[in-house]
Amino acid sequence: MTFISLSFVVFFVGITVAYYLCPHRFRWALLLAGSCYFYAAFVPKYIFILFFIILVDFVLARWMERTEGATKRILLIAGVVVTVGVLFVFKYFNFFNENIIALAQALQWNYSIGALSFLLPLGLSFHTFQSVSYLIEVYRGNYPAERHLGIYALYVMFFPQLVAGPIERPAHLLPQFKKAVSFDTGNVLSGLRLMLWGFFKKIVIADRLALSVNYVYANIAAVPGPSILFALFAFGFQLYADFSGYTDIARGSARVLGIDLVRNFDQPYASRSVAEFWRRWHISLSSWFRDYVYIPLGGNRAGRWKQYRNVLIVFAIMGFWHGAAWTFVIMGLLFGSSIVLERLTEPLRQRGAAWVGLDRLPRLRAALQVAITFAVVNVGWVFFRSPDVPTALAFFKQLFVGWSMPLAQFVDGYVVHPFLTLGIRNIELGLSIGFVLILLLVEHMERRQLQTQSLFVRSILYSSLVLAIALFGLFTTNAFIYFQF
Repeated sequence: MTFISLSFVVFFVGITVAYYLCPHRFRWALLLAGSCYFYAAFVPKYIFILFFIILVDFVLARWMERTEGATKRILLIAGVVVTVGVLFVFKYFNFFNENIIALAQALQWNYSIGALSFLLPLGLSFHTFQSVSYLIEVYRGNYPAERHLGIYALYVMFFPQLVAGPIERPAHLLPQFKKAVSFDTGNVLSGLRLMLWGFFKKIVIADRLALSVNYVYANIAAVPGPSILFALFAFGFQLYADFSGYTDIARGSARVLGIDLVRNFDQPYASRSVAEFWRRWHISLSSWFRDYVYIPLGGNRAGRWKQYRNVLIVFAIMGFWHGAAWTFVIMGLLFGSSIVLERLTEPLRQRGAAWVGLDRLPRLRAALQVAITFAVVNVGWVFFRSPDVPTALAFFKQLFVGWSMPLAQFVDGYVVHPFLTLGIRNIELGLSIGFVLILLLVEHMERRQLQTQSLFVRSILYSSLVLAIALFGLFTTNAFIYFQF
C-alpha cells in the first residue's frame, strides 16, 4: 500500500474518522494497529523484524536508565549493535561478501560463503536510525526511557513516516502520542493541502520526469550529449519532487491527525554552497549525522584538518547509508570533498569575487553560487541514479558526445523537435519543464504570502492542483525512490 494508491486513500479516511471518534486513551492502539496493517500490506513477514528491534531497544533503554558507568555504556553498545546488526545482515552483508569474494579470487584464497537471498525490508534504514537515536538520547539522559511498550512501538512504526521518514527524535514525537488531540479544522485542512501538494509533486512532476530520465539511463550509448545534459538536471528535479513529495504527504497525513513531523526540506536547490544544500536537503538525516557522528568525532571543535577528515567520514557513511554499492560511497565522498574544497578555497574565492567586482553585485554573485552548487549536486546524483560505477562513467563520457553536429541538425533535433532522442513526445517534454517551473515558482513564494491570499484565490490554486493531478498525473505503480533505502 503506497501513498499514491486508492487503497491508501480508503485506509487514511477510515483511520482518520476512527481516530477522532476513538477515546484518547485508545488512540495509540488504533494508530499502532493501523501502522502494522499499513506495513504488512507490503511484505507481511517482515513486520516481525520490526517487532524484534522494538522489543530489544525498549528493554535495553529501560535497563540503561537504571544503571551507570561501564554497564550503561555496554547496554548502549549492545542496543546499537543489535539494531544496526539487523540492518547489516539485510542490507550490507552481500555487498561485503561480494567484495571479499573478489579479493579472495584475486589472491587465490579459499572462500566459499554464499550470498543471502532475502529482500531488504522496506524502510529498514529509517527504522534503524530512529531507534538508534532513541537509545542514544536515553543514554545521554536527554529523554527518559519510555514506559509504555505500545507507545514506543508506535514511535518506530507510525505509518506516515514508517517507510521513508522523516527520521524523528524521541523528544519531538513520543510526547505527541500521549497528548489529547481534539478535531481541529485548521489542522485538517492544512494537512490535506500539504498532502495535495505532495501528490502533485510525485504524480505530476516526478513520475513525468522519470519517463525521459529512465529512457536516457537505459540507452546511454545511443543518446547524444545535449540529451544527457537534460537528463542530468531532470533527475535532480525528479528526485527532489519524488522525495519531498513523499515527505509532504507524510507530514500532511500526520497533521490531519494532530501530529507534527519535522520538516525535511527547505528549498535545497536555492542553496549557495554544497554545505548549505545538506542543511536544507533531507534535514532529518543530515542533522542525525551531525548530532550522532560528526559532533562525537570532534565536530567544529577539532582542528582544521581533523574537521575535514570528519566531514569525509560523515559523508562516506551517509552515502553508504543510502545503499550497499560503491556508487553511493563515491556519491558521499564527492559531496564531502566538495564541502572540504569549499572551506579550503573560501578566502581565495572571496578575493576573486572582489577582484572581478562580484562583491558589488550580490544578486549576480548569489545566482552564480546557486547555479554552481546545483551543477555539483546533480553530478553527485548521477552516482545515486546509476546502478553501478561503469554506468555512471559512461554517462559522463557520453555527456561530451554530439555537440559538434551541424547547426541545422542541432536546431531540428533540439528546437523544432525538442529532444527527440529522449524517446518521448514533445508535449510530454514541455509538460515536464512547465511543471518544474511551477514547482520553482511556488517554492520561491513566501509561505506567508500564500496563506494571506483570499479564500477565493487559494481555492483557485488548490482546485488547479486537483485538476492538474487528474489531467496530467501518471497513475502508474512507480514506487517512491527512497523506498529502496
